[in-house]
Amino acid sequence: MIEHIQPSVVDGVCKAPASKSHTIRALLIASLAEGVSRIDHPLESDDARSCIDACRALGAEITRTDSDALLVAGTGGPPYASGQPIDVGNSGTTLYLAMGIAATATGLTEFTGDEQIRRRSAANLLAALTDLGARAYSRGENGCAPLTVGGGIAGGTTAIECPTSQYLSSLLLACPLAAGDCTIEVPLLWERPYVDMTLWWLDRQQIEYRREGYERFFVPGNQSYRPFRTDVPGDYSSATFLFVAAAVTGGTVTVRELHDDDPQGDAAVLDMLESMGCTVNRPRPRTIRLESPGYGSLKGGSFDLNATPDALPALAVAGAACREPLHLANVPQAREKETDRVAVMAQELGKLGIRTDEYRDGITVYPGAISGGRVSGHGDHRVVMALALAGLAAADEISIEGAEAAAITFPSFFDTLRSLCR
Repeated sequence: MIEHIQPSVVDGVCKAPASKSHTIRALLIASLAEGVSRIDHPLESDDARSCIDACRALGAEITRTDSDALLVAGTGGPPYASGQPIDVGNSGTTLYLAMGIAATATGLTEFTGDEQIRRRSAANLLAALTDLGARAYSRGENGCAPLTVGGGIAGGTTAIECPTSQYLSSLLLACPLAAGDCTIEVPLLWERPYVDMTLWWLDRQQIEYRREGYERFFVPGNQSYRPFRTDVPGDYSSATFLFVAAAVTGGTVTVRELHDDDPQGDAAVLDMLESMGCTVNRPRPRTIRLESPGYGSLKGGSFDLNATPDALPALAVAGAACREPLHLANVPQAREKETDRVAVMAQELGKLGIRTDEYRDGITVYPGAISGGRVSGHGDHRVVMALALAGLAAADEISIEGAEAAAITFPSFFDTLRSLCR
């Protein structure tokens, strides 16, 4: 699918899509609880459907109400092993978090996914699950899907480097169901806010754990999850694209359903945009308004994106609209997402006349006028959405190949963007 984006100014009000990270955590925990949970306003996207399919394969019963809520009848403990391979599509969050949970089952479950998923290594997580007594291995012996896990988590101690926070979140969700107590040593952890979100869910579930900062976690075994009802908040990661759309077009956007007390790390992007010269305020609860001084009037500078790697594609486009270079730093994990987002954004911005410098762990974007032309989304939803923002601020039309990838997390993205353009 090719999407054509015309130069426009963003000026309007919209609703943020539901949080992918919260939706997936809610589904997995509800699938393990004893009883029926209700999830109101979940994300409806390819990633969310992948998680629903995985939860069903692991024994949960999931139905949708007339009001689009999800009712989840859980297994009341460790899941059942799936008799068929679970295909997570493009959802890395589903793969990593469900792997740990599936490892607590007596039987074995195989996970696979699309081409991108089959290139992303889970070797560190496989090793940690093995340390804790589970069976966990890669069919190709390269750490990548197809992956097999199961046999139950006995307990014990493991040390795991986490270039993606999803490894640690997977263990934290699974270890309460272990037969014995688990100690997790974490010598390396990136993307800390996503671990905070997992701990927020454990706290709501009254799961017992102890921690020493982010370096060491102790989780007693033989615990259980409880049924619950939750209203899924809006997604700050998806809303980032709406805020940057206003920032690069000199416009204004008001985004609703973003909870003020939410642990989502990408809320920090608002502070970054404010330091670049945008005006940010909260006219009412769960509502954020951003106003931009205009293309070429934003300040550049340097931002550490280690905790907010998903913001790199959108902020790279914002760099072109600054009056001095914008350096996005300390985010090597951006090269290990659905694509190498550092290289891909440098490549596609280069097609549009924007100069960049690549580094092992980041990118510098230099100010310049964005030309029109044809670009590729590389099958990466965040790259597709970022290039759409470039199209709004370009001199001429931009055509984006592979635009359908936006549906992975934000199916209504292009409709929402069109509703905001003036």
